[in-house]
Amino acid sequence: MDAIPQTGAPADATERRTARGRRHLSLVLVLGSLTALGPLTIDLYLPALPQVGTDLHVSQAVTQLTLTAFMVGIALGQLAIGPLSDTLGRRRPLIVGLSVYVVTGALCAFAPDPAVLIGMRLVQGLAGAAGIVIARAVVRDLYDGLAAARLLSSLMLVSGTAPILAPVLGAQLLRLTSWRGVFVTLTLLGLAILAATATVLPETLPRPARRHGGLPATLRTMRELVGDRSFTGYLLTGGLGFAALFAYIAGSSFTLQEVYGASPQTYSLLFGLNSLGMVATGQLNGKLLLGRFPSHRVLATGLAVLAAAGVALVLLVTATHVGLPWIAVALFFTACPVGMILPTTTALSLQRAPHAAGSASALLGTTQFLMGALAPALAGLGGAVHRPPHGDVGARPRRGRGRMLPRAVPPLAGRSRSTGAVSPVSSSSLRCPAPHQSERHLSVEIVGVAGPRDGKTIPADPAAAPDMPGRTAFTSHGDAPRHGLRETGRAHTRSAEE
Repeated sequence: MDAIPQTGAPADATERRTARGRRHLSLVLVLGSLTALGPLTIDLYLPALPQVGTDLHVSQAVTQLTLTAFMVGIALGQLAIGPLSDTLGRRRPLIVGLSVYVVTGALCAFAPDPAVLIGMRLVQGLAGAAGIVIARAVVRDLYDGLAAARLLSSLMLVSGTAPILAPVLGAQLLRLTSWRGVFVTLTLLGLAILAATATVLPETLPRPARRHGGLPATLRTMRELVGDRSFTGYLLTGGLGFAALFAYIAGSSFTLQEVYGASPQTYSLLFGLNSLGMVATGQLNGKLLLGRFPSHRVLATGLAVLAAAGVALVLLVTATHVGLPWIAVALFFTACPVGMILPTTTALSLQRAPHAAGSASALLGTTQFLMGALAPALAGLGGAVHRPPHGDVGARPRRGRGRMLPRAVPPLAGRSRSTGAVSPVSSSSLRCPAPHQSERHLSVEIVGVAGPRDGKTIPADPAAAPDMPGRTAFTSHGDAPRHGLRETGRAHTRSAEE
């Protein structure tokens, strides 16, 4: 008779462990989805940035503002929602924030002009901040020290998968729909995360542990946190690492596609590979490094690798004549250390504030996203004036009066109207009138492409070679072929006042 309970006890213990494991897995998936929502809203949208500018008739700098507005919203939203979650609990502010995110995502999909899109992206960022800031606070509610750092690294496995899949999915979505369809997809994803959160995530901050005193108490808590030199050091370190990451995120779409000639699909694969490296580094950080080495040493190693890779990238871009493969390798080693830096700085920061995890998480997230919000604007300004030193460059017309942007193209050959002689044509010979000049038209005759194609030079006359491109005309009103002057015959470039 005694054998029955003895055989049942291990089974009950196994069932309890299995149930705990399932609850833990569900918690990791939900918290990971919440932390991934902000980056997902950016990364899924990245391949569509050039299309947004074309469809809404705005410049690259204005298009970048749709990213900047979202990140400013996330930064300010965390600053408000974090302390609010210390007072009201974690669950209610999170549900409200996700609901607003879903509504604003639908409004972005039907935005009629850039102003509405930028405004809705700002509100979407304010609402989406709830997922990021409260997910970190929930981790601090449930775990401490090394356990919290390991859980944050596990969350990176989920949240880091989003940047891997999002650009690939975004590029494929653009084959089926427009950038508006991307926002419809984001709205549906937000709705799914809202349903999972309402079902799985319990309240982790009991009423006795909640803070009271209103705004004065919140400001006093934040002043104490900022006065902690260790907390401030981790805060700034994480913010600078985040800024480096978003400088890459914001500038890579235009740079790799418009300057280095990558297709949207190639760009999405490169972006996903870098994200995979970041996720792998995060898992290495959580499962191996933090268990064997002090957190401070792991953080210092990640910062050293990031600094070295950044310097190498700058040298490759400015001092050499390398192509896309070398740039892709340098970007990979720039992205990987972020998987070590962000979870480690987050865990060390929250460890300094066990009594106010929401406020500490808010300061951490606000600093990261404010620094990250500057990156798209700086990347946009740099992309507008930087001329790559590598390869052959041609001219690609854009909207605006007499503006020509560099683009990598095969060498061109021009023929003199008077002599018929063929000579190379460089981008410097393709000039449009300056804005203050009175000329409104400029014709440039490109007769053929000088370069090997089965040992031939592509002629200007289509009848001479029916299987090769002939004359192509375009203007600066935006109806130019996507590849600029590549493989064209005669081209007329018109400078028009808009």
